[in-house]
Amino acid sequence: MSESAPSGRAKRSRTPKTTPRARSARATLSRPPVSAEQRHALIAESAYLRAAARGFTGGDAVADWLASEREVDALLSGSGEK
Repeated sequence: MSESAPSGRAKRSRTPKTTPRARSARATLSRPPVSAEQRHALIAESAYLRAAARGFTGGDAVADWLASEREVDALLSGSGEK
């Protein structure tokens, strides 16, 4: 009798692959909605931390706010893009 040698391949999981759209929809369903007031507070805190990181010198408060808006909105949408 001859024994067959292991193929060296790992067994693949049989879970179906999900598309980015399906993962995003699932993540949206599992996350509680954020109110406009909560979003505003997150943006304000992020902008403050940006200014604090540079010692509150130089920079532009509007640019900090806009960058913080982009960051918070990306986090809330689940894309993670900055």
